Amino acid sequence: MSTTLDVEKLLRGASLRVTRPRVAALTAVYEHPHADTESIIGAVRENFGEVSHQAVYDVLRALTTAGLVRRIQPSGSVARYESRVGDNHHHVVCRSCGVVADVDCAVGTTPCLTASDDHDFAIDEAEVTYWGLCPDCSTALGS
Repeated sequence: MSTTLDVEKLLRGASLRVTRPRVAALTAVYEHPHADTESIIGAVRENFGEVSHQAVYDVLRALTTAGLVRRIQPSGSVARYESRVGDNHHHVVCRSCGVVADVDCAVGTTPCLTASDDHDFAIDEAEVTYWGLCPDCSTALGS
């Protein structure tokens, strides 16, 4: 999804004006899954040149509101953005280095994902975060 044409099509499909900052930010999110805002700002500046922090924050907010990106914020972490939207997937986070990876939703019987009392809500999503050590950090601790 790194071509400008595809990103422009996504923006238009979400009824957003195609602007260079939006194209650069959406491209950065696709190229750097689970990146924090500072990383996205750096990627946008590489592709677009000088752009203010506020402009990137505004673009990320617009992209999130339009449903083109998803904002996640694991406990104790800064906000991160991903392009995988429209499905009910979860995340695994390394307690040591903070790396984040996607985890597909469990299939079959998942009692922990069924609310014991839904309080008459029409539940359409469950958010689960798995915590542990990534292979690199786990190996480093074992050394």
